[in-house]
Amino acid sequence: MLRPALASLLLSLPQVALAETPRVVTDIAPIHSLVAQVMGDLGTPELLVTANASPHSFSLRPSQAGALEQAQAVFWVGDGLTPWLEPLLDRLAPNAKNIEFLHRSETETLAFRTDAAFEADGHDHGDHDGHDDHDDHSDVDPHAWLNPDNAAAWLAIIASELSVLDPENADTYAANAQRAEADLHASTVEIERILAPAKGKTFIVFHDAFHYFEARFDVEASAAISLGDATAPGPARVERIQELVREKGVSCAFSEPQFSEGLVATVLDGTDARVAVLDPLGSTLPIGPSLYTEMLLGMAKAIAGC
Repeated sequence: MLRPALASLLLSLPQVALAETPRVVTDIAPIHSLVAQVMGDLGTPELLVTANASPHSFSLRPSQAGALEQAQAVFWVGDGLTPWLEPLLDRLAPNAKNIEFLHRSETETLAFRTDAAFEADGHDHGDHDGHDDHDDHSDVDPHAWLNPDNAAAWLAIIASELSVLDPENADTYAANAQRAEADLHASTVEIERILAPAKGKTFIVFHDAFHYFEARFDVEASAAISLGDATAPGPARVERIQELVREKGVSCAFSEPQFSEGLVATVLDGTDARVAVLDPLGSTLPIGPSLYTEMLLGMAKAIAGC
């Protein structure tokens, strides 16, 4: 008999509005993974670039455009990776917080490599540490998420930005980011162990997406078949890389799930080099918090085992 009275009492109490978890959109799966770690059980970010799609050229589905229109925050690498996204943000999400990681002062960047063959120890960081928003960034390699030190810095940025939108859960975001950073550090130590025997191994990659990983872990690719924006190489570049494969005795070439293996097969024709897969987006992994570290560990194992 107490139930009707209890219901009346509850209805008479002042109504307290529950805080709504921010609606968050991310560009690629590795960024989605970092954001998901910080959000934890509070919410799930939306992902734009789906598995086996290239972020360099992508067309939104209507449902994804709708997610952008509803977004309160968009976390993305930058226009060097997804040049199609910035005009969409201006049109569909003009009031959302726009968090572009690539040109933040916390991000360590590298310049694009332009030659077919890479020079050893050619990791030039100095000109790109600390950014001015008015600088010309066209020479910055956008694949910066493949340096786990950048990912660690981005975890703190994500927690800070989410806390502005959702101050009631600021402590949770901060704790989640700290836990994620500790897990990332442990994975980085494991990657260094896996790659220790691979230093000095000669390999080539499909496109120049792995500079940050190579520089961080001191495993230098000899060349990339395609440039950093994944544009098709011309005949002269393909011929130069074929010569390099023979000259350096390249042992392995890495294709990517997002692109055809045809060019890799053409370059390796007549050689004993093996073909394996190196995936900078974690395309074959389940989307979610664990994707980022599993992706890096998978890359390390692929290089060490090829």
